[in-house]
Amino acid sequence: MSVKIYHNPRCTKSRLTLAILEEKDIDFKVINYLDTPPSADELKALLVELKLGARALMRTHEAPYKDNNLSDESLSEDDLIQAMIANPILIERPIVKTDKGVVIGRPPKNILAII
Repeated sequence: MSVKIYHNPRCTKSRLTLAILEEKDIDFKVINYLDTPPSADELKALLVELKLGARALMRTHEAPYKDNNLSDESLSEDDLIQAMIANPILIERPIVKTDKGVVIGRPPKNILAII
């Protein structure tokens, strides 16, 4: 099974999700998305699989959300996706993708459905 985790090592939920994968002895690829943000196409594909709009994947309490007026309802999906690429701290985490689907690891046990 192919497993990717979009991970932020400073995030408790992300570390707990990573620990579940390790505990289950699952091979996985870690993507530190703060250093290597997903491309627009990757982010769009994740959103489709998550069945979410871009705003639903955004961390609305982060400074870049407020500083860039991203609460503006007139912004398009592409505008929000570009904002997440430019400021990856805005992307909710962790995101785990397997052959069985994609989930946000909040709470971390959410990933059990796809591993």
